[in-house]
Amino acid sequence: MESREIPGLLLDTAPDAIIVSRSDGIITLANRRAHDMFGYPADTLVGTSVDDLVPEDVREQHPTNRRTYLGGEHQPLRRLPLRGLRRDGTVFAVEVSLSAMAGPDQQTYVTAVLRDDTAQREAARTRALLASIVQSSHDAIVTTDLDGLVLSWNPGAEILYGYPAADMIGKPIDEIIPVARRTDEEQIRLLVRLGGRVDRYRSLRQNAKGEIVAVSMLISPLLDERGTIFGTTSVGRDISDRERAEARVQAFLDAAPDAMLGVAESGEVVLVNAEAERLFGYPRYDLLHMPLPELLPDGLPPVSAVLRTGGDSTPLDTERADTDPSEPIDHRWASRRALRRGGAELPVDIACSSLHTDSGTVIVVVVRDITERLSAEEERNRLREETDRQRLEARMQQAQRLESLGQLAGGIAHDFNNLLAVILNYASFIIEDAAGSPPAVDAEQIARAARRGSDLTHQLLAFARREVIRPRPLNLNTVVTEVHQMLERSLGEHIALTVRTTAGLPSVMADPGQLEQVLVNLAVNARDAMPTGGRLTIDTAPVPVDADHAAARAGLLPGRYVRLRVSDTGTGMPKEVIDKAFEPFFTTKPSGQGTGLGLATVYGIITQAGGTVQIYSEPGIGTTFTILLPATEVQAQEAVQEESAAGLTGHGATVLVVEDEDALREVTCRILRRGGYTVLAADTGEEALRLAAGHSIDVLLTDVIMPGMLGKDLAAAIMKAWPATRVLFMSGYAQPVLTNHGTLSADVHLLEKPFTSAELMRALHEELQ
Repeated sequence: MESREIPGLLLDTAPDAIIVSRSDGIITLANRRAHDMFGYPADTLVGTSVDDLVPEDVREQHPTNRRTYLGGEHQPLRRLPLRGLRRDGTVFAVEVSLSAMAGPDQQTYVTAVLRDDTAQREAARTRALLASIVQSSHDAIVTTDLDGLVLSWNPGAEILYGYPAADMIGKPIDEIIPVARRTDEEQIRLLVRLGGRVDRYRSLRQNAKGEIVAVSMLISPLLDERGTIFGTTSVGRDISDRERAEARVQAFLDAAPDAMLGVAESGEVVLVNAEAERLFGYPRYDLLHMPLPELLPDGLPPVSAVLRTGGDSTPLDTERADTDPSEPIDHRWASRRALRRGGAELPVDIACSSLHTDSGTVIVVVVRDITERLSAEEERNRLREETDRQRLEARMQQAQRLESLGQLAGGIAHDFNNLLAVILNYASFIIEDAAGSPPAVDAEQIARAARRGSDLTHQLLAFARREVIRPRPLNLNTVVTEVHQMLERSLGEHIALTVRTTAGLPSVMADPGQLEQVLVNLAVNARDAMPTGGRLTIDTAPVPVDADHAAARAGLLPGRYVRLRVSDTGTGMPKEVIDKAFEPFFTTKPSGQGTGLGLATVYGIITQAGGTVQIYSEPGIGTTFTILLPATEVQAQEAVQEESAAGLTGHGATVLVVEDEDALREVTCRILRRGGYTVLAADTGEEALRLAAGHSIDVLLTDVIMPGMLGKDLAAAIMKAWPATRVLFMSGYAQPVLTNHGTLSADVHLLEKPFTSAELMRALHEELQ
C-alpha cells in the first residue's frame, strides 16, 4: 500500500462523519461515514453544496452563518448542537465541530466533524423525565447505599417524614425507623441487597416530630450501569388515613343488621362484620381467609340471578347494560344455604356488589337470615294457593267458554256456509238467465246479502281462532287501502293519518288477514304513543336488497322485496326498549293496558312470511317500523277471481262430487254440468268409493266434514287406488281436519264455501292443468 493512500483509508475508517468544504460551501472531501449518515451513495457528496445537508427552514441563513465564521479569526468550534437533513428528507440531531485552514491554492477550507447524537439526546431527555417524575411524586422515594446511608431524598419524602433532604442525605436510614422495627427492616434490606424485591407491605416509620406513621413500602435493588447492586430504592406511601377510614368502615359494618363478607378474587374471605360472626357461629379470626364454599356451598348468585323486590321474583336480563362486569353489581338477591359452625344449614338471602380497590376487586356479600320470613311466607302461600285455585278455576271456565265458542263457530260455519253457497249460486242462476230483468236485480241483492253473510262467518272464525291461514299472492297496496278507512275511524280525530302507495308494486306471498292484523297492531301502538295527537304515515315501495343492504347484513337473503313502513311522531323508544320490543309479554304500558303480544305477533307474522321487521326510534321524535316482504313473480289473483268463468269449460272431464248436503250437492252438480263436465254425485264416502270403482274419475270434489267418512280419508282411499285422480276439497270450516296448527299445507287444494260458479269453475280448471 502506498503512503499516499493511507490518509484516505484513515478518513473512511473514522467513527465520525468528516466533510471538507470550500468557502463557497462546495464539498471537496467526504468520508464513508458522512455518506452513510446523510444517506448518499459513496463518492456522491463531493461537488455538492454543504447547504443541501441542512433543513430547509434554516438553509437560507446557512451561507450567512458560514461567511460570518470565515470572516472571524477561524477559531475551532466544538460540539455545536445542530440539525442535519438526510437525502430521504428526514431531519436528525447532530453535533458539529468546525475548524478552518488555508489551502495551497490560497482558498479557505472548513473541516466539519459531525456526530449523530439522537440517542444521547433521547437518553438525556429520558433521564430528565425520570428525575422529574421522582421529584414530583407524592410518594416518598429514597435511595440508600449498601450501608444504609441515604443517597437521595425526594420532596415526597420531605413531606411524609418531615426532614429536609439536606438533613438526611448521608445519614443512616434508621433515623426514620422505629427502634422496634429496625431488626425487621434490616432483614428486608439484606434480602434486597441479595437481589430480591419486596412488594408493598405494611410497616411503620417515625417522622421528625417523633410521630409513628403507618406506611405501605416497596423496596427494590439499586443498580449501576454494569448491573451491580450498590444500594436500595424504597417507595413509601402514607396509609394512616386509609387505616383510620378502614376502622370507621369496620365500625359501620359491625353496626349493620345483616351479615357482611368481603370475598377476594381468590375466593377467600377478607372482610367480616360482627353479624357474620353471630350468623355463622365462627369468631372473626376463623372467618378471615376461610374459603367461601365452606360458608355458602351454593356459591354466589350469577349476574342473571333472581332480583327480589317486595317479595316478588323476576328474572334479571343478562343483556342489560348494568350487568357489565366492570360496573357495580347491586341488589341481586338470591336464596341460598348457609352452613353454620357444626354443619347446621340455614336458609338465607344473599346479595352482591363489586368493590374495586388498589389490590383488586372485592365482592361484598350481604347475607340475611330468612328463617322467620319463610315461616311467615308459608301462611301467605297457603292463602295465595287458595286464591290461585279460584283464579285457575275462573281461567278454566273462560277457556271452556272459548273452546265452546270455537266449536260453535265451526259448526255454524260448516252448516251456514253450505246454505250460503246454495243461496249464492241459485241467485247467480237467476242473474244469468234473467239478465237485466227485475228478478235479476232482486237476485243480485240476494247474492250481495249472501256474500255479507260469508264475511260475517269468516269474522266469527277469526275471533274464535278457527280461521285457516292461507298465504297467497297479494298486492300490498290493496291491503293498505282496505285498512285505511277502518283506521281513520278507530284512531281518533287527534291523529292525522297519511297513506302513500307506490304504483306497480310487485306481489307478496302472505295471508291478507294477517297483514291487516300487522297494520292494526302497529297503528294502535302508534296511537298510544301519541296521546296528545300526532301524525301516522303508512307507505309502500319496492326495495332491492343486495349484499351491502343493512337487512342483508342482518341475515335477509338478497333479492326483490316490498317495503311497508309505518311511522309516527310519538314519544319514541330508548334503545333498551327497542332491544326487547319483539319479546313476548314485554310491554311498557301500565298494567291492564297491554298484553305485550302485539309486536311479538307482528314479528312472528312477518318472519313466517320470509320477511324482516326493523325499528328505528328516538325518544321525543317518534318511531318507524320498516317491514320487508319478499316479492313474488306470481301476480295477485284478487282481480282475476271476479272475472267471468266463460271459456273455462270442462271438455267432458269427469268430476265425482261428494257432499252430504243435498241442496248444495245439487247446485254444484248443476254448475258443473253447465260448464261441460261429466258429473257423478254421492252423499257419503262409501257411495263415492263404489262410484269410483266403476268409472274413470278425473277430479274428486269432496266436502271435508261429512258423517261416516271425512273428506281427507276418502281422498286418501281414492288416491291409493287411483293415483292419477286429482283432489279438490270444499269446506266452510277446514280446521283442524286439513290444517297443521291452523296453516293449510301447500299441497292441499281447498275451495272455501260459499263459492260462486266462477270460483268453482276456475278451481277445477286449475286442478286439471
